[in-house]
Amino acid sequence: MVFFLVLRNIARNKKNNVIIALLVAVITFLFFIGNSIIGKSNLGIQQAFVQSLTGDVVLQKKIDVTMNLFGANTPIIDNFFTIPGFPAYDAVMELVVAEEGVMEITSQVSGKAWLDLLGVQEPVLLCGIDAATYFSMFKGIILEEGRFLRNGEYGAMITVERAQKIERQSGYYPQIGEPMLLTSGGTLGFRIREVPLTGIFSYQNPGQFMNEIIIIDPQTVRALNSIQVAGSFDAEINDVSLSLLTADINDIFGMDITWNSEPIETEFSADFLQTWLAEAPADDVDLTGGDWNFILIRLETGLSSSAFINSLNKKIEPFGVIAVDWRIAAGTSAILLLMIQALFNAGMFLVCIAGVITVINILLISVFRRTREIGTLRAIGASDSYIRLLILQENLVLTILAGTAGICLGSLFLQWINSLALKIPNELIATLLGGEVLTLGFIPQVAVLSFILAIILGIIVSIYPMEVTVRIEPMEALRQG
Repeated sequence: MVFFLVLRNIARNKKNNVIIALLVAVITFLFFIGNSIIGKSNLGIQQAFVQSLTGDVVLQKKIDVTMNLFGANTPIIDNFFTIPGFPAYDAVMELVVAEEGVMEITSQVSGKAWLDLLGVQEPVLLCGIDAATYFSMFKGIILEEGRFLRNGEYGAMITVERAQKIERQSGYYPQIGEPMLLTSGGTLGFRIREVPLTGIFSYQNPGQFMNEIIIIDPQTVRALNSIQVAGSFDAEINDVSLSLLTADINDIFGMDITWNSEPIETEFSADFLQTWLAEAPADDVDLTGGDWNFILIRLETGLSSSAFINSLNKKIEPFGVIAVDWRIAAGTSAILLLMIQALFNAGMFLVCIAGVITVINILLISVFRRTREIGTLRAIGASDSYIRLLILQENLVLTILAGTAGICLGSLFLQWINSLALKIPNELIATLLGGEVLTLGFIPQVAVLSFILAIILGIIVSIYPMEVTVRIEPMEALRQG
């Protein structure tokens, strides 16, 4: 009975109800479209970084500023920022391996340098990797030419985009085995290393700065960053060496010492220097110590990364290490998208406030026009709860219909945009939207949130008009009628 009365009242107040429905539909439409675009962007950029660069969780040294895999997330600080080494690497790694839900683990040491390849010089980001685990963890890295870097060898891999850029500038396409000269500088002076090109790759979902990355052996990055690697080796001490420990300092230079080594008869030249710079350190150097910057973790499918991070941070806090999610490790572009989403929804909140105020005013006018009807209901015994329920149901039915219409129109709009196959000229926007062609998808979670928003609006706009309605006295209503 009440429901039929609700439908009758909605039909009798068409003019006001059309305006209310239109306002709610527009708000729902804008919320649905905006969050669908942002949601698609968020899923695309998350897939790009998680599958190709960051994993789900990244462990790094705990410092005062947040940092990504290649520097500080604050642009001003980043120009002078040096990524700190990972403390207590072995202890933390042992703890992480024992954690439930961890599917894969790898390590990374990062750096920056100038690359000279075929005469083309440009700044690059160095991603020094543990090749034994890195490529198996990141399936989004696709080999185009050559081969993947092997564990323990010296070499580097560049992206297809970089190879094509070098070809445009030099006229030659980089070939596998091509020598790559890397230079870095700092307070200790300049450091130069030369490594061969072992492979050319592409990212399945490239991010904004990912084309600047060179995947390289960690030994070279440590050398360019002046990271001292703790080594352990067994050396045989001969009798001559032992005699130096007890000899008088005045007699040392008078001793007849014979060294068990052959003289080096290599003429010093530029070729000799270049060869020496490219040489690997001794094989007995232990490269598995704490000379990394990050530990990257891939979690099992369905496991909440936020819950895992909260649990893990309690265990690794004594080591001066912190776990962060993929967004912080990815850096500016991922954080920027989160800020865009926050700003958009803040704007939608203001739109909702304006819409609510407008709808309440319209409903109040409608209530005053129905004073006689409401007074009659009160006179025949309708309770306050009955009157409230009547007003609430009218507004809920109206807003549910309007919200559904807004979502349907939004879905049609998304399909229309996709049919246009619009190309995105801006690299940053293309990264945020997950490709060079604008493709927007229907996200069920966003549709549900949009529908809930419409219902919430219906409830909010009903509160004040309901209270005004139940204050109407029956005799006063009949006199006004």
